[in-house]
Amino acid sequence: MSAVRLAVFDMDGTLLDSLPDLAACCRDILEQCGLPLLSDTQVRTMIGSGVQVLLERAFKASMDMQQAVTGHVPDLPFSTEEAVSRFMEVYTPRATRLSRLFPGTEEALLDLRAQGWALAVCTNKPEHAARRILADFKLTDLFAAVGGGDSFVARKPDVRHLLGTIVQAGGTPEKSVMVGDMPPDYLAAQAAGCPFVFACWGYGTAQQVRNPRLQAATMRDVPALLARCIPS
Repeated sequence: MSAVRLAVFDMDGTLLDSLPDLAACCRDILEQCGLPLLSDTQVRTMIGSGVQVLLERAFKASMDMQQAVTGHVPDLPFSTEEAVSRFMEVYTPRATRLSRLFPGTEEALLDLRAQGWALAVCTNKPEHAARRILADFKLTDLFAAVGGGDSFVARKPDVRHLLGTIVQAGGTPEKSVMVGDMPPDYLAAQAAGCPFVFACWGYGTAQQVRNPRLQAATMRDVPALLARCIPS
């Protein structure tokens, strides 16, 4: 029996427009530090490599703003690790307060399932938060696996994150496609030998992922594109 066809999706910027809640929580942490707040547009460019990297980028941008205005930057009142912990305490309960699925997402996922595809999530977001989001949108039963940023020993762009997710979903790299919007998604897929579909509606740009051959304009385009990647 041939291996199942598996569609692996990034979450932030691919399945979910999570920017409003991520940006709001970033501002909460920056306010606790007495630093200038960042706009949604500024935070948008910082998403994709997990919470710690998001906060590190936010701190740097905010501290640069502070220095430009005052000529000095105050010391942070807590460590990066503590900042991550505080962020998750704020973010996890409100992860879907303002965030929404991108248009056509649920329909595309249902179409793929009807066509015999298995589905998985491979996100640098912590697994607990990712599962909470899927549950809030009543999507949990559609996915065979959820590989979070803390599910394995490494996270995207490390190929072990994607390969571990594929194994959990019962797939193989040869029969899997990665759908994402940022360099970590592209690089993990490239290392795994999987086709990569760039999500044009997301937070990244085609130039950041080296202008991939396969690009979907909307989630509604994904099922037909994936069928061409790996025919039944």
